[in-house]
Amino acid sequence: MAHYQQRGHIPPKRHTQHRDGEGNLYYEELMGEEGFSSDSSLLYHRHIPSAVKDVRIWELPDHGTTPNHPLRPMHLGLHDLFPGEEWKSADAITGRRLVLGNGDVRLHYAVAGEASPLYRNAIGDECVYVESGTGVVETVFGDLMVGEGDYVVIPRATTHRWVPVGDAPLRVYAIEANSHIAPPKRYLSRFGQFLEHAPYCERDLRLPTDPQTVDASEAEVYIKHRGPGAGGIAGSVHVLPHHPFDVVGWDGCLYPYVFNIADYMPITGKVHQPPPAHQVFEGNNFVICNFVPRKVDYHELAVPVPYYHSNVDSDEVMFYVGGDYEARKGSGIGIGSITLHPGGHAHGPQPGAMERSLGAEFFDELAVMVDTFRPLEVGEAGAAVDDGKYAWTWAGGRQ
Repeated sequence: MAHYQQRGHIPPKRHTQHRDGEGNLYYEELMGEEGFSSDSSLLYHRHIPSAVKDVRIWELPDHGTTPNHPLRPMHLGLHDLFPGEEWKSADAITGRRLVLGNGDVRLHYAVAGEASPLYRNAIGDECVYVESGTGVVETVFGDLMVGEGDYVVIPRATTHRWVPVGDAPLRVYAIEANSHIAPPKRYLSRFGQFLEHAPYCERDLRLPTDPQTVDASEAEVYIKHRGPGAGGIAGSVHVLPHHPFDVVGWDGCLYPYVFNIADYMPITGKVHQPPPAHQVFEGNNFVICNFVPRKVDYHELAVPVPYYHSNVDSDEVMFYVGGDYEARKGSGIGIGSITLHPGGHAHGPQPGAMERSLGAEFFDELAVMVDTFRPLEVGEAGAAVDDGKYAWTWAGGRQ
């Protein structure tokens, strides 16, 4: 999705001298994917971006996982993870708790009331869904104002921080990839433009403001990277002699952006449409879909809720964030719930949901789905809020 952007002050030709009003050279940094062979941007810094004064270990929250064995579907109540007013002293980076994960993607949840430290994910891109609250994501490219329903897509190694705004908690569902995250290729032309059948387009993307220069003699950046920790993930803190938000200008096709779920135009049909019709992003070995309020199937004999299906090649994770999800009535699923339907298990509507849905013309539901093509394991947060009984809801109880 290579849409060229330019912010701030840049020289007429790349890799040429660019000086400030006093004749001092700016320092050009290429931030690019796939070893100079894919999308990139050039950023112009007031200070050397490689300079580091000190390093230390960042002891990450628990990134260990446990296999889902014996295999079972699960219901996880994420709103139970941060009881009372714990969120007031938490932030959206160091406060993340691991719900589910595998070697391709990790699903975290956080509720924040404090500004996070400066942060850089050196493992992969992040797609962070804002469940509720408002904030500013300050980045080396510029600022992004974010709020309820926003997907915030942050390229790998982008230095940024999350700053809640207002008195309400900022609730975020962080999808951390070991790869890049982008719109589905089938929605894009060979040059990266959204095609006519795509459910969203360039007009729907919100981009950073001009770079915000911060004058500070020292700053710390928390870095998540590959290393000796659980899941091959480790943390380090770099102490920099100057604040990394010293960019005077940048241009290119790689940058963070925001897309709001309300701007997704759902694809509907005469009979029930499969989950790929709801896809919004993809990464290596996983996809992200969203189920939004929409007109449902209009065949005279249509069954609007999903048919039963076996996830032969994938685990399905649904995060319920709004409305009333018709297929899950009677199972205890509510706002803030996650369901895990693992590969090898046939799943579908709860008992009675098919009959109740007949004749429906509209579904008022809002959910974010992640489908992975390798099995997911359970993180400490997922284990902490597993209701232990969802697997038996189709049978009416454990036998």
